[in-house]
Amino acid sequence: MTFTLETTALERRFGGLVATANVSLRLERGARHALIGPNGAGKTTLINLLTGVLSPSAGRILLDGVDITALRPDQRVKRGLVRTFQINQLFPDLTPLTTVGLAVSRRLGLDTQFWRRLGARLEVVDGCVDVLERFGLMDVMNAQVATLPYGRQRLLEIATAIACGPRVLLLDEPAAGVPESERDGILQGIAALPPDVTVLLIEHDMDLVFRFADRISVLVNGAILTEGTPAEIAADPRVRAVYLGTDHA
Repeated sequence: MTFTLETTALERRFGGLVATANVSLRLERGARHALIGPNGAGKTTLINLLTGVLSPSAGRILLDGVDITALRPDQRVKRGLVRTFQINQLFPDLTPLTTVGLAVSRRLGLDTQFWRRLGARLEVVDGCVDVLERFGLMDVMNAQVATLPYGRQRLLEIATAIACGPRVLLLDEPAAGVPESERDGILQGIAALPPDVTVLLIEHDMDLVFRFADRISVLVNGAILTEGTPAEIAADPRVRAVYLGTDHA
């Protein structure tokens, strides 16, 4: 079987410190996979390896069976590997419509046609409407990003990532900093992702993780401790020990 995203014995060392140790992950097409672990487990390092921000000390990364280990981050995006960030990477002075429009234009190869008015092409307009409707952002499409509630900004970042047309979407703590009252909107937005997009969710909010994921990997000290269904992970005493301490577990 060819997996959409696969890592083989992925390792990253910083001098004598092993931040990621022998990590092997396999995500099938359309997977809803979560990566959890305590602070300092190596989750951010792993995401940076997958996206090309960091180069591995050992191991390989495959996208649709093709080795992308040596590709730059922008080359990985063009091949369909897209991420969001723990902290929004949005332009506060733009509107959601313009933000998504730029992503759609880039996906369609129209981003170099700077002399054309954004949205002059029907396919760009259709792409914007599709994404904004899917994430419930039509009512604020002309508002400045800076004026949006933080939860809506997080939704916009996910919407912009989807507008890039990813095959694999890495969601790096989408609920981070979002008030409790706005977290349902984040979950609904994630649930609205196209079924053929493979999703790897990195998240501390266990409620969101267990409501979203169909498979979970637990990362501890840079290595995969265990992997299984949400029910298997919830019942695993090793996982409870990691999060609660041995006495509580």
